[in-house]
Amino acid sequence: MIFYDCSTAPNPRRARMFIAEKGLTIESRDISIAKGEQLSKDFLAINPRATIPVLVTDEGDTLTENLGIAAYLEARFPEPPLLGTTPSQKGAVAMWNATVEFHGGMPIAETLRNSNPHMKDRAIPGTINHAQIPELAERGRVRVAAFFTLLEQRLSESAYIAGDFFSLADISAFVFVDFARVIKARIPEGNSATQAWFDAIKSRPSASL
Repeated sequence: MIFYDCSTAPNPRRARMFIAEKGLTIESRDISIAKGEQLSKDFLAINPRATIPVLVTDEGDTLTENLGIAAYLEARFPEPPLLGTTPSQKGAVAMWNATVEFHGGMPIAETLRNSNPHMKDRAIPGTINHAQIPELAERGRVRVAAFFTLLEQRLSESAYIAGDFFSLADISAFVFVDFARVIKARIPEGNSATQAWFDAIKSRPSASL
Protein backbone atom coordinates (compact mmCIF):
# COMPACT_ATOMS: atom_id res chain seq x y z
CA MET A 1 0.00 0.00 0.00
CA ILE A 2 1.02 3.61 -0.54
CA PHE A 3 -0.47 6.49 1.44
CA TYR A 4 -0.34 9.96 -0.08
CA ASP A 5 -0.25 12.43 2.79
CA CYS A 6 0.10 16.15 3.44
CA SER A 7 1.59 17.00 6.81
CA THR A 8 -0.12 20.40 7.07
CA ALA A 9 -3.70 19.60 6.01
CA PRO A 10 -6.53 18.29 8.21
CA ASN A 11 -8.05 15.62 5.99
CA PRO A 12 -4.81 13.68 5.49
CA ARG A 13 -4.23 13.94 9.24
CA ARG A 14 -7.53 12.16 9.83
CA ALA A 15 -6.35 9.22 7.71
CA ARG A 16 -2.92 9.37 9.32
CA MET A 17 -4.45 9.08 12.80
CA PHE A 18 -6.69 6.22 11.67
CA ILE A 19 -3.68 4.32 10.31
CA ALA A 20 -1.76 4.92 13.53
CA GLU A 21 -4.66 3.79 15.71
CA LYS A 22 -4.70 0.57 13.70
CA GLY A 23 -1.02 0.09 14.49
CA LEU A 24 -0.15 -0.03 10.79
CA THR A 25 3.02 1.05 9.03
CA ILE A 26 2.24 2.07 5.46
CA GLU A 27 4.66 3.56 2.95
CA SER A 28 3.78 7.24 2.66
CA ARG A 29 4.59 10.09 0.35
CA ASP A 30 4.07 13.69 1.38
CA ILE A 31 2.35 15.95 -1.15
CA SER A 32 2.81 19.64 -0.37
CA ILE A 33 -0.37 21.61 -0.90
CA ALA A 34 1.55 24.81 -0.16
CA LYS A 35 3.77 24.09 -3.16
CA GLY A 36 0.83 23.02 -5.31
CA GLU A 37 2.13 19.48 -5.69
CA GLN A 38 -1.43 18.12 -5.71
CA LEU A 39 -1.81 19.79 -9.11
CA SER A 40 1.33 18.23 -10.58
CA LYS A 41 1.07 15.92 -13.58
CA ASP A 42 2.45 13.01 -11.54
CA PHE A 43 -0.10 13.36 -8.74
CA LEU A 44 -3.02 13.97 -11.09
CA ALA A 45 -2.22 10.63 -12.67
CA ILE A 46 -2.94 9.11 -9.25
CA ASN A 47 -5.93 11.25 -8.31
CA PRO A 48 -7.38 13.40 -11.11
CA ARG A 49 -9.46 15.32 -8.55
CA ALA A 50 -6.24 16.64 -6.95
CA THR A 51 -7.29 15.96 -3.38
CA ILE A 52 -5.46 14.35 -0.47
CA PRO A 53 -5.46 11.84 1.26
CA VAL A 54 -5.11 8.96 -1.16
CA LEU A 55 -4.54 5.30 -0.38
CA VAL A 56 -3.40 2.97 -3.16
CA THR A 57 -4.27 -0.50 -1.92
CA ASP A 58 -2.41 -3.77 -2.34
CA GLU A 59 -5.11 -4.73 -4.85
CA GLY A 60 -4.26 -1.65 -6.93
CA ASP A 61 -7.41 0.32 -6.07
CA THR A 62 -7.15 4.05 -5.45
CA LEU A 63 -9.18 5.38 -2.53
CA THR A 64 -9.47 9.16 -2.33
CA GLU A 65 -11.87 9.83 0.55
CA ASN A 66 -11.38 9.39 4.29
CA LEU A 67 -14.46 7.23 4.71
CA GLY A 68 -13.39 4.92 1.88
CA ILE A 69 -9.87 4.62 3.30
CA ALA A 70 -11.25 3.91 6.76
CA ALA A 71 -13.74 1.32 5.48
CA TYR A 72 -11.03 -0.51 3.55
CA LEU A 73 -8.56 -0.57 6.45
CA GLU A 74 -11.25 -1.60 8.93
CA ALA A 75 -12.25 -4.52 6.72
CA ARG A 76 -8.66 -5.68 6.29
CA PHE A 77 -7.51 -4.93 9.83
CA PRO A 78 -10.57 -5.14 12.09
CA GLU A 79 -8.69 -4.70 15.37
CA PRO A 80 -9.00 -2.36 17.10
CA PRO A 81 -12.43 -1.52 15.70
CA LEU A 82 -12.81 2.16 14.83
CA LEU A 83 -16.09 2.04 12.90
CA GLY A 84 -18.14 0.24 15.56
CA THR A 85 -18.85 -3.44 16.04
CA THR A 86 -22.63 -3.75 16.39
CA PRO A 87 -25.17 -2.48 13.85
CA SER A 88 -26.12 0.33 16.25
CA GLN A 89 -22.52 1.36 16.76
CA LYS A 90 -21.73 1.27 13.04
CA GLY A 91 -24.75 3.46 12.34
CA ALA A 92 -23.79 5.90 15.10
CA VAL A 93 -20.20 6.22 13.86
CA ALA A 94 -21.31 6.84 10.28
CA MET A 95 -23.92 9.38 11.40
CA TRP A 96 -21.67 11.30 13.75
CA ASN A 97 -18.73 11.30 11.37
CA ALA A 98 -20.97 12.83 8.70
CA THR A 99 -22.34 15.28 11.27
CA VAL A 100 -18.93 16.61 12.32
CA GLU A 101 -17.80 16.80 8.69
CA PHE A 102 -20.84 18.88 7.73
CA HIS A 103 -21.09 21.07 10.83
CA GLY A 104 -17.37 21.32 11.63
CA GLY A 105 -15.05 20.46 8.78
CA MET A 106 -16.98 22.21 6.05
CA PRO A 107 -17.48 25.61 7.74
CA ILE A 108 -13.88 25.71 8.97
CA ALA A 109 -12.67 25.07 5.43
CA GLU A 110 -15.22 27.51 4.05
CA THR A 111 -13.99 30.25 6.39
CA LEU A 112 -10.31 29.62 5.68
CA ARG A 113 -10.58 29.28 1.93
CA ASN A 114 -12.77 32.34 1.51
CA SER A 115 -10.72 34.65 3.73
CA ASN A 116 -7.04 33.68 3.48
CA PRO A 117 -5.23 35.81 0.87
CA HIS A 118 -2.91 32.89 0.10
CA MET A 119 -5.96 30.98 -1.17
CA LYS A 120 -7.09 33.61 -3.64
CA ASP A 121 -8.96 31.82 -6.43
CA ARG A 122 -8.55 28.50 -4.57
CA ALA A 123 -11.78 28.63 -2.55
CA ILE A 124 -12.58 25.00 -3.38
CA PRO A 125 -10.07 22.13 -3.56
CA GLY A 126 -9.53 20.48 -6.90
CA THR A 127 -8.32 21.31 -10.38
CA ILE A 128 -10.73 24.19 -11.06
CA ASN A 129 -10.00 27.62 -9.60
CA HIS A 130 -12.89 29.27 -7.76
CA ALA A 131 -12.97 32.86 -6.55
CA GLN A 132 -13.30 33.65 -2.87
CA ILE A 133 -16.68 34.81 -1.56
CA PRO A 134 -16.21 36.85 1.65
CA GLU A 135 -19.81 36.27 2.72
CA LEU A 136 -19.13 32.53 2.90
CA ALA A 137 -16.29 33.19 5.34
CA GLU A 138 -18.66 35.21 7.52
CA ARG A 139 -21.26 32.46 7.39
CA GLY A 140 -18.58 29.88 8.13
CA ARG A 141 -17.59 31.59 11.39
CA VAL A 142 -21.21 31.52 12.55
CA ARG A 143 -21.43 27.81 11.70
CA VAL A 144 -18.17 27.03 13.51
CA ALA A 145 -19.53 28.65 16.67
CA ALA A 146 -22.63 26.47 16.36
CA PHE A 147 -20.37 23.42 15.89
CA PHE A 148 -18.71 24.04 19.24
CA THR A 149 -22.15 24.24 20.86
CA LEU A 150 -23.17 20.97 19.18
CA LEU A 151 -20.02 19.24 20.47
CA GLU A 152 -20.52 20.47 24.02
CA GLN A 153 -24.10 19.24 24.05
CA ARG A 154 -23.10 15.83 22.71
CA LEU A 155 -20.05 15.35 24.93
CA SER A 156 -21.99 16.39 28.01
CA GLU A 157 -24.01 13.20 27.57
CA SER A 158 -21.50 10.87 25.92
CA ALA A 159 -17.86 9.99 26.66
CA TYR A 160 -17.03 9.96 22.96
CA ILE A 161 -18.67 11.40 19.87
CA ALA A 162 -20.50 8.24 18.73
CA GLY A 163 -21.04 6.65 22.15
CA ASP A 164 -18.95 5.10 24.91
CA PHE A 165 -16.16 4.02 22.54
CA PHE A 166 -13.40 5.76 20.57
CA SER A 167 -14.03 5.85 16.82
CA LEU A 168 -13.43 7.54 13.49
CA ALA A 169 -15.96 10.19 14.55
CA ASP A 170 -13.63 11.23 17.38
CA ILE A 171 -10.67 11.39 15.03
CA SER A 172 -12.59 13.62 12.61
CA ALA A 173 -13.96 15.91 15.31
CA PHE A 174 -10.59 16.20 17.06
CA VAL A 175 -8.76 17.13 13.85
CA PHE A 176 -11.38 19.74 12.97
CA VAL A 177 -11.34 21.30 16.43
CA ASP A 178 -7.55 21.43 16.39
CA PHE A 179 -7.42 22.83 12.86
CA ALA A 180 -9.92 25.58 13.76
CA ARG A 181 -6.92 27.48 15.14
CA VAL A 182 -6.19 28.60 11.55
CA ILE A 183 -9.33 30.74 11.66
CA LYS A 184 -8.59 31.77 15.26
CA ALA A 185 -11.41 29.63 16.66
CA ARG A 186 -10.91 27.75 19.91
CA ILE A 187 -13.01 25.64 22.27
CA PRO A 188 -15.06 28.27 24.11
CA GLU A 189 -14.27 28.90 27.75
CA GLY A 190 -16.74 26.99 29.85
CA ASN A 191 -17.17 24.13 27.36
CA SER A 192 -15.67 21.76 29.91
CA ALA A 193 -16.96 18.52 28.39
CA THR A 194 -15.44 19.35 25.02
CA GLN A 195 -12.16 20.43 26.58
CA ALA A 196 -11.86 17.23 28.64
CA TRP A 197 -12.60 15.11 25.56
CA PHE A 198 -10.13 17.09 23.45
CA ASP A 199 -7.37 16.73 26.05
CA ALA A 200 -7.98 12.97 26.25
CA ILE A 201 -7.73 12.54 22.49
CA LYS A 202 -4.67 14.80 22.35
CA SER A 203 -2.88 12.48 24.77
CA ARG A 204 -3.18 9.54 22.36
CA PRO A 205 0.04 8.80 20.42
CA SER A 206 -1.78 9.09 17.09
CA ALA A 207 -2.65 12.74 17.81
CA SER A 208 1.00 13.74 17.69
CA LEU A 209 1.37 12.63 14.07
